[in-house]
Amino acid sequence: MYYTYVLRSLKDGSYYYGSAEDTGVRLRQHNRGKVRYTKGHRPYELHYLEGFSTKSEALKREKFFKSIAGYRWLREQGIIH
Repeated sequence: MYYTYVLRSLKDGSYYYGSAEDTGVRLRQHNRGKVRYTKGHRPYELHYLEGFSTKSEALKREKFFKSIAGYRWLREQGIIH
């Protein structure tokens, strides 16, 4: 199973969109400062998660979340503020 996720920074409330096969491992990497983009916004919590059967589906959904249309959809659904 592959996942697309939204992390929320407990430091400043910012969001990060990503995808991974093991979200627990990935969240620990973010919180340990192993990901350059999120390093300055730690700590993070897992805020939203969607599961997919293939890696390509998860990556496609991640790309959507990072688009203007995806941002609007996340806001309309009340997932992000």
